[in-house]
Amino acid sequence: MKLAVFAYSRQGCATARRAMTCFPDSECRAYTMERFGEVDFAALGRPSKPFYGELFAWADLMIFVSSCGIAVREIAPHVKDKKTDPAVICIDELGRFVISLLSGHIGGANEWTAFIAEKLGATGVITTATDINEKFSVDSWAVKNGCVIDSMRLAKAVSAAVLEHSVPLFSELPIVGALPAGLVFGDSGKLGVSLSWSGKCPFEETLLLVPKFLHLGIGCRRGIEADKVRFAVKNVLEDNNIDPRAVKCAASIDIKSNEAGLLEYCREAGLEISFYPAETLAAVPGDFSGSDFVKSVTGVDNVCERAALVGADKLIVRKTAINGVTVAIAAEYSEVRFG
Repeated sequence: MKLAVFAYSRQGCATARRAMTCFPDSECRAYTMERFGEVDFAALGRPSKPFYGELFAWADLMIFVSSCGIAVREIAPHVKDKKTDPAVICIDELGRFVISLLSGHIGGANEWTAFIAEKLGATGVITTATDINEKFSVDSWAVKNGCVIDSMRLAKAVSAAVLEHSVPLFSELPIVGALPAGLVFGDSGKLGVSLSWSGKCPFEETLLLVPKFLHLGIGCRRGIEADKVRFAVKNVLEDNNIDPRAVKCAASIDIKSNEAGLLEYCREAGLEISFYPAETLAAVPGDFSGSDFVKSVTGVDNVCERAALVGADKLIVRKTAINGVTVAIAAEYSEVRFG
């Protein structure tokens, strides 16, 4: 995590040091007034707008050990979107109160506030309505559980609705345990939440949450172009009604690790790709679409299906060959828990 910390008095620096010990593994940048000359603290930059703007864009979490007014003035010119703004927390210089100021849900400021307050023996101050009313917070839950939020407009609508009445939830994944306050099971109605990797929208207005739990296994001929990989994957996803946003990662055999077209496709799609030796793929258990020719070239009878299953639970799309590319899809074991 990238952490930026700001203090404006000597006592504030002492409290800032206490706060920083809560994040021993973070990449931390700490700043204070130049005249204090505190060890491990750089001088606050001037002019202030570009100084704070650069850190606002860099940090995952900003901690101001100051009044809320100072923090608000410094971040105000840079606040853009709750999906991209960093978490911002304010701590008074005596460390009595830890206040979630910005990006409480998606940025995680509420969670960090509670964590820091516990560590410092302070009072955490969280003001978001769903939290103080102990109702389901759809955006923070989605981020914490690695789901893509399809519409921030509908996420806001759901957050407002759960304060008035329960909102129906449809899920393609098994749900273990009770639903949180504000949700009920359902598959119809004016507004609801759909946890779906196939894009099912059963409500008049559906907030779609897409779980990222699918692995792409890809095999290809030598010198394959990125366009052909893209075309093959796109067609396999469409033919099987799979939302592309449900794909978490890709995998192939190690002899393909220098295939420029495959690497280009994964880079453009934002997918991390892993490459495994034939021995690892051969050890994957299961019933596969084997090929003697593929085995003679790669040392294993099937690349895409076996690669997709590394780290996954079950194969949901078997080998599909399109223009020199083979694609298979496997799913991680996934169940939904709200407790």
